[in-house]
Amino acid sequence: MTAPEGRGIGTDTSFRILHVSTGNVCRSPITERLTRHALCDRLGDPLGGGLIVESAGTWGHEGAPMEANAEIVLADFGADASGFVGRELLDEHVIRADLVLTATRDHRAQVISMGHSAGLRTFTLKEFTRLVRAIDPATLPDPADDGMVERARALVRAAAALRGWLLAPSAEADEVNDPYGAPITFFRSIGEEIQQALDPVVTALTGVPTKH
Repeated sequence: MTAPEGRGIGTDTSFRILHVSTGNVCRSPITERLTRHALCDRLGDPLGGGLIVESAGTWGHEGAPMEANAEIVLADFGADASGFVGRELLDEHVIRADLVLTATRDHRAQVISMGHSAGLRTFTLKEFTRLVRAIDPATLPDPADDGMVERARALVRAAAALRGWLLAPSAEADEVNDPYGAPITFFRSIGEEIQQALDPVVTALTGVPTKH
């Protein structure tokens, strides 16, 4: 399956990660900003070594601010919530993305249904985490030699190849529940869930483990 012209995977200098949820005011903003924070923490580079992190919502509130409880969760992790603006998921976002990580299987299905050869690069966040854990880091390009972008592309290809062989223990295992309208305690539990799912992904992408 070849990529359409213009998609991020066709460029040499960047790799775009797109996080998708429903309204783009809770889960995907938290995931976007935690990913950026983790990349900066690992690499000491606010630009993520060529990794560009964005988010959008399948029913996104265009121009909407992040939910206040989502901002609190990000502050708990020391991540920056400033300047966030909600977006509705558009074809151009999917076309440009090299990796799409969704909150749920329904979101994943919606992204894939948009076309643009998205199937091989779209996963739920937890699904991608599960697949990444099964990939031997030694089989991936060394970012010091080949660059972060080449390593990221290889990771997506390896995860896609594993998908049919490494199944989830249950359907719910690959989902992140929606905290919209819930109290801050539930938001914090979702934030922790997202953080735990992201940690091995960022380690695999960068080749740099979490700082302790």
